[in-house]
Amino acid sequence: MSNIQEKVVIITGASSGIGEAAAKELASKGAKLVLAARREDRLKKLQDKIEQIGGQVVYKVTDVSSHQQMEDLAAYALNEFGKIDVLVNNAGIMPQAFLALKKVDEWDRMIDVNIKGVLYAIGAVLPSMRERKSGHIINLSSVAGHNIYPGGTVYCGTKHAVRAISEGLRQEEAMSGTNIRVTNISPGAVTSELLETTTDPATKAGLNDFYKIAIDADSIARAIAFAIEQPSDVGINEMIIRPTAQVG
Repeated sequence: MSNIQEKVVIITGASSGIGEAAAKELASKGAKLVLAARREDRLKKLQDKIEQIGGQVVYKVTDVSSHQQMEDLAAYALNEFGKIDVLVNNAGIMPQAFLALKKVDEWDRMIDVNIKGVLYAIGAVLPSMRERKSGHIINLSSVAGHNIYPGGTVYCGTKHAVRAISEGLRQEEAMSGTNIRVTNISPGAVTSELLETTTDPATKAGLNDFYKIAIDADSIARAIAFAIEQPSDVGINEMIIRPTAQVG
C-alpha cells in the first residue's frame, strides 16, 4: 500500500497548474484531498474529475493572504477528515518588472500571497500536526529562490523567503521532536498560469520566450508524491526541478 493512501492533504492554489496536477496525482494514490483556491468554478470542476475516478475530495474557497481564512481552512479539513497529514503550500503569484517601474501594488500582493500566505498556512496546520506528532509541510519555492535576475527582484525575494522559512521550520520541528517533515520544492519553468500575473509588456515578452522550454506541471506533482511516499523517518528536504534545457 502506498504511503500516500488515506493521508489527508491540503493543497492551496489547487485550481490550476501545479496545485491541480498534484491533486490529480495524489488522488490517484489514495489521498483524501482538501482543495483550496479563490475560483470556486475551477475547484468544483476538479472535484468532479477526482470523484469520477473514485477519489475522496472536498474544497473550500480560500484566499491564502487572509489569516482567518487559512485558519478556517484547517478547521474545515479537521472537521471533514479528522486530521491533517500533509500541507502542500502551493499558492503563489509572479508579477515581474524592474523596480524602477514602482509597481507597488504588485509588490504588496506578492508579499501577501507568496510569504504571508505560506506562513498563515503553516501556522494553521502546525497545532494539530504537533498534537499528533506527525505531519508533512511541502512549500513550493522556485529556482528564483536560488537565483536572482533583472525584473524578478521582488519575486525572487519572496521565493528566497520561502526557502528560509522552510529550513527554519525544519530545524525547529526537528529540535522539538514532533516528527513533522518539511520539504522545499523549487521548480524551474513549468507550464502554468503564473505568466498571466505579469503586467509589464516588455518583461512578459521575455518570460514568454523563456517559458518555451517549460515542462508540464505533472513533473512537479510526481516530485510532491515522491516526497510524501517516503517512510516517516526520511525527510526529503530540498528539490530543484528544472527543464533539462534550462540554464539559469
